[in-house]
Amino acid sequence: MKTLLITRIFFVLGLVGAGCLPSIVFAQTPVEAAPLPMAVFDFQTTDRALEKKGGEVATLLNARLSILPDVFLVERQEIEKILGEQEAGISGAISADNAAKIGALVGAKVLVTGRVFESGGKVYVVAKIMSAETGRVYGELATAKDFNAIDPAVEELAGKIAQLTKKQALTLVAKVEDPAARIERLKKLTEGKTLPAVYVSVVEQHLTRAVIDPAVQTEMMIVLKEIGFPVVTVEEAAKLTDVVVISGEAFSELGMRRGNLVSCRARVEITVTQAATKKLLHVDRQMDVAIDIAEHIAAKKSLENAALKLLDRIVPQLVK
Repeated sequence: MKTLLITRIFFVLGLVGAGCLPSIVFAQTPVEAAPLPMAVFDFQTTDRALEKKGGEVATLLNARLSILPDVFLVERQEIEKILGEQEAGISGAISADNAAKIGALVGAKVLVTGRVFESGGKVYVVAKIMSAETGRVYGELATAKDFNAIDPAVEELAGKIAQLTKKQALTLVAKVEDPAARIERLKKLTEGKTLPAVYVSVVEQHLTRAVIDPAVQTEMMIVLKEIGFPVVTVEEAAKLTDVVVISGEAFSELGMRRGNLVSCRARVEITVTQAATKKLLHVDRQMDVAIDIAEHIAAKKSLENAALKLLDRIVPQLVK
């Protein structure tokens, strides 16, 4: 039943991405959203004597969350590999201001950290749940009579966090823009302006394998053509004098697997140049993450997401 539900979820997501269904589907059925990628960082402590307890609580919370069906957790080892032990160690200082940067690095949309302290003969574990996309911050609390009884408190806290992220998914993740709305928004930037011919060439790899049908290149070509740019082939570009070239490299990589779900992370680096004069118009890069039940589909989606975000910054440069 769980596998069937997940399959249906991604079928709906596929229809939305293809423009067959409006994004309002997400607002109408938030309970059917896929689990959000979540990362747990060390908790801070106010007493130096409890310094190690913050890491212990985070490890225990990570373990408790990992067994819950509605949680898609970025493994601690993956976080350490990306940030390094020293950077991961300062995670208690994570704020809403730098959550987006850290979330992009570790491939998480929700970051969990907090504090552990003793007061009035009790141990308090206060969790801070932050969105890496919207800046929204929530809090949850659990108490224990002492550190020997901390396990039930952390188990309770894990359940609260899972329920909160499921209930508040729409506020923790940036609103999905309808493809038609995106096209209309970008068209407004090009109205009444002479648009240059554009040639797009972005080389992609997934792990160590070349990709036959580059997702970034395809997505950029489709959107640019729909908003009015003459999109040309390499042969056509060679015959024109006023051509803008969007070139670069992109790669996607397996993030992790949890049950039937797979996450992939992607990075795209591009340059925009005037072919005739070799003038550099724009340089940019973008990272993104996506989840699916198939690795290569998740990889493609993460690349497409990055491409769309890049276009939001590239198009204004092309119509100056």
